[in-house]
Amino acid sequence: MANWNDQRPDLSGMGASSFNGQATGQGAFVYDQGLRRHMLSIYNYMASGVLLSGIIALLFARSGMAAAVMATPLKWLIMLAPLGFVFGMSLGAHRMRTSTLQGLFWGFCVIMGLSLSTIFLVFTGASIATTFFATAGAFAGLSLVGYTTKKDLSGMGSFMIMGLFGIIIASLVNLFLQSSGLNLVISVLGVLIFAGLTAYDTQRLKQEYYMLAGSEFAGKAVVLGALTLYLDFINMFQFLLSFLGNRE
Repeated sequence: MANWNDQRPDLSGMGASSFNGQATGQGAFVYDQGLRRHMLSIYNYMASGVLLSGIIALLFARSGMAAAVMATPLKWLIMLAPLGFVFGMSLGAHRMRTSTLQGLFWGFCVIMGLSLSTIFLVFTGASIATTFFATAGAFAGLSLVGYTTKKDLSGMGSFMIMGLFGIIIASLVNLFLQSSGLNLVISVLGVLIFAGLTAYDTQRLKQEYYMLAGSEFAGKAVVLGALTLYLDFINMFQFLLSFLGNRE
């Protein structure tokens, strides 16, 4: 089992030299450049996926198809399909080719775009744009913290994951209660939880590189990392929009 807290990997085979587990000279520079390329690849996939989903959501809503489809039972397929993609990619990544995983990621982003189209039917375009840029700024700052901090965030990550299960249960309960007060509490907690997960996941993905650099799974790790950060961003955006957005 991988030790995610071990930040002193064996750098052999990567042009690195080390003494007592510490990379030195040109080897450390090469390794650092590899880490940066890895993280930039994740961010590029993630940002492209968010952009694709946004374009699909806007076009689907503006065409009038979103209002028509969401009034039929087909809406449940659109709403639940992203979960199928997430589970399929996460559980089947080891058996898939990298190209297959990439295709599923883009398919997931398209389906998420169809699902997200409903926000354009509920909230004003100005409030959606404002919330999006606020989320983008917060995400960038939190991810930077996760990337640069020397503090181990694994304990906080475990706490946030427990909190995530809590708000899922609370959301299911509120489907029956329809409490506006509880909905506000869920939204605020959701923002805080996914804010914490953004920092934690960034650190985890950075440390994951130490284990996977040069392996056959490295390319797949980029796609799965992008999926993780995509979900952090989109969920933080949706929770923030639920109590900051102006309704039509």
